Amino acid sequence: MKSPVPTSVDTTIDSARTLKRRQLATIALLFAGYAAYYFCRSDLSVAMPMLVEYLHTRGMTASAALVRLGAISSLGVIAYMAGKLCLTGLGDLWGGRRTFLTGMAGALFFTILFGLSGGMPLFTLAWLGNRLTQSIGWAGLVKLCSKWFSYKAYGTVIGILSLSFLVGDAVARQSMGMLIQHGYSWRALFYFAAIVTAAIFAANFFFLRESRTALGFSEPQVNPLSVFQANSSTRTIGSLLKPLLSNQGFWIVCLLSLGCTLIRETFNLWAPTYLSDSFSYSHAFAAKASAIFPAVGAVSVLLSGWVSDRLGETGRAIVMLFGLVDTALALLALTSIRAGTQGPMPIILLGLVAFGLLGPYSYLGGALALDFGGSQGGATSSGIIDGVGYIGGVFAGSGVAQTAIAFGWHAVFLGLAIVSLLSAAAAALLLRYQRRRRQYLLSNDGL
Repeated sequence: MKSPVPTSVDTTIDSARTLKRRQLATIALLFAGYAAYYFCRSDLSVAMPMLVEYLHTRGMTASAALVRLGAISSLGVIAYMAGKLCLTGLGDLWGGRRTFLTGMAGALFFTILFGLSGGMPLFTLAWLGNRLTQSIGWAGLVKLCSKWFSYKAYGTVIGILSLSFLVGDAVARQSMGMLIQHGYSWRALFYFAAIVTAAIFAANFFFLRESRTALGFSEPQVNPLSVFQANSSTRTIGSLLKPLLSNQGFWIVCLLSLGCTLIRETFNLWAPTYLSDSFSYSHAFAAKASAIFPAVGAVSVLLSGWVSDRLGETGRAIVMLFGLVDTALALLALTSIRAGTQGPMPIILLGLVAFGLLGPYSYLGGALALDFGGSQGGATSSGIIDGVGYIGGVFAGSGVAQTAIAFGWHAVFLGLAIVSLLSAAAAALLLRYQRRRRQYLLSNDGL
């Protein structure tokens, strides 16, 4: 008996299933890859109290060591910012896969170098190199998403992939906290991060592909609100920059990135130190407790992405507005907690800050960047948004350290609460802009 001849409908269904499997595999590889980036970033934060003690044994006062390490962090943010602003356009010119793998390889190399170092000069060099090469990783990821997924799935896909840095951060802090608990030194934390990254780099190198069209599938749909025309040429940096920098809404998103990144970087770097200094937690417990920030943030990212997709074109701005107001209220509550307070309240409030902040933050260099840049300029759009954000993030290093030493942690949180309220005002402006833009396009048959 002859087998039935496949129909065009059967072929289409099989092709759609195959594409879905390849898309899921791409998400898994990118998720693991960017989580590995955070093993090479969280190690400094977790090791910070131990590094302060190490430098103290070498003749430096604890306060001086804290400020010097904070300065290294700030210099690293400057390097990261410079890379975001100057290098991420390579993602649109090189391709997403090469950019993503290059960033991971650089993070791996400089993490090993930090572990081999023993003093401030090499610490500084290693951390600067780490942050500079890491700067191109997210833009490469965003570029790959634009080549694999329709704009209708940007919110969901980027929301899932945004969990990668939260999960990576949380797992890194928990696992490194366990290493500390078992008596391992700060050097072991950096070597551990390098081993994890090397394994995941190998998987991405062999299995990650540049685009779905390279495997014979059709081009994904691009957001009609993209600032790039469908037939425009984007073979030079100038042709990538001009449409973005001349758009008002794009600059509002950059301002939002400025405020959100400052708050996020402060907690990423200083949460273990704040918990250890203010409440006499052990280094191991402080490292583990600080994992609540990325862990709760993961819930925020998923929920925010789901809600914004269902609220339409202005959904992301609405969620950002309410989230940033929530963040400001939690930060104000942190200012009232006195050092030495017993109980879980400081950790709960850290979680509330994460819940309000990290969902909106995940939009900025991801879904919103793709909304503006599409498949042609998504990497450049993401890089500029993140780069401007890290101008604010520079202060999260030595600036926060000096403020905490001079005025206490309550002053740090008060300043961040003000930043959060100003960012909420920017979200309101973005909402207004999007509503006007949508109305204009509807009246001119642009949608």
